[in-house]
Amino acid sequence: MRFKIVFAPVKTDKTDDIVDAAKGAGATGATIIPGRGTGVREAKTFFGLTLEDQTDIVMLLLEEHLVDPVLKAIQVAGEFHKPGTGIAFVMPVEQVVGLESQIDRFKEKVRDKYL
Repeated sequence: MRFKIVFAPVKTDKTDDIVDAAKGAGATGATIIPGRGTGVREAKTFFGLTLEDQTDIVMLLLEEHLVDPVLKAIQVAGEFHKPGTGIAFVMPVEQVVGLESQIDRFKEKVRDKYL
């Protein structure tokens, strides 16, 4: 099996919608890392201090064939067409350990799909 990882740094109010959309498109789970950051649009300032927006980084480890449908689902759910809502990008995964319990589930899905 080949895997890829999707990273989606998003506004915190979009996190649940993105995770739900990803699961609806076939993802089995997500890891959410809190963060902060700025983008092309400058952060707001208050009395000379820069306020950085809170961000969640949603990480999704996916079988390769699920990447496109999950990416499309989170793009819609996250409203990425609006400026400053978030982005998503995909990176290859060389090796994975610890998925033994999920591999049987993946195989069942593939078997059910073709029977």
